[in-house]
Amino acid sequence: MEKNRLEAFSDGVIAVIITIMVLEMKVPHGADLAALAPLAPVALSYVLSYLMVGIYWNNHHHMLQATRQVDGTVLWANLLLLFCLSLLPFTTGWMGENHFALWPTLLYGVNLLACALAYTHLQARLIRRHGGRSSLIARAVGSDLKGYSSLALYVTGILLTWLVAPAAGIVTYFIVSFIWLIPDRRMERVLAEREHRT
Repeated sequence: MEKNRLEAFSDGVIAVIITIMVLEMKVPHGADLAALAPLAPVALSYVLSYLMVGIYWNNHHHMLQATRQVDGTVLWANLLLLFCLSLLPFTTGWMGENHFALWPTLLYGVNLLACALAYTHLQARLIRRHGGRSSLIARAVGSDLKGYSSLALYVTGILLTWLVAPAAGIVTYFIVSFIWLIPDRRMERVLAEREHRT
């Protein structure tokens, strides 16, 4: 099967997720700057989730550039990723509205971990679909140190939220986003090599 519909559908769902998140930020009733203060946790939650969704969209786009076709297992793996991402507006809103209380922040961390696991699963399905470890995607991913480090950090963030304080978990999740904001040229490098050969 061609990948075009999967890309278009995924882009649409991710755009809706971001739209829902921003709509959860309610306009304050006051007209002075002090009226914005209670919105600080909501805004911080939004910024973190926006970064996360943007990172997933960016990496999803690059990964699909290295693919030629998809099959049923890839479609289902992609739907699983989109399902996990679609829960972010809820967990983001709950966490922000409750000023990073324990249970909302814990659930948010579990949601982020689920997104990362779903992305890893999708990546594995695409590698298998395109010939295993010799495929273009597999060569681009390599040992996937960033991916596995992210999984470990999400687990660490969940544990820190539970055992230390929710703020420690939030700091850990921001660290993950900063790791991925550093440009990752693996996929672009391999794609450039393919273009050069053709």
